[in-house]
Amino acid sequence: QVQLVESGGGLVQAGASLRLSCVASGRTFSAYVMGWFRQAPGKEREFVAAISWDAGRTYYADSVKGRFTISRDNAKNSMYLQMNSLKPEDTAAYYCAVASTPYRDGLPPSRNVEYTFWGQGTQVTVSS
Repeated sequence: QVQLVESGGGLVQAGASLRLSCVASGRTFSAYVMGWFRQAPGKEREFVAAISWDAGRTYYADSVKGRFTISRDNAKNSMYLQMNSLKPEDTAAYYCAVASTPYRDGLPPSRNVEYTFWGQGTQVTVSS
């Protein structure tokens, strides 16, 4: 049974940092693009960042570029999201996911439908 489990969320003040982790079990995802999404109350789930199978390429939403860093450790079947300079608008449930499509024309999959496996989410709340 495939499972993705996120951890590391919490309640922090604006300007603080958090590091989210995502550990996969049930199968190896070292050959797949992986990504982070987030969903705020009343809003649709949105793309945050993605990383290629070999961690050689990363891609970020404009809203987090320069503040968030995505990484992965295939030996541990894990992915991470380092979030710095957090803002109240970063408040959301954060989800890790495994893509069913590869990079195309230099861009990773960024739509929900392009991701097959999802974690249950971890809540990040940033107070002002």
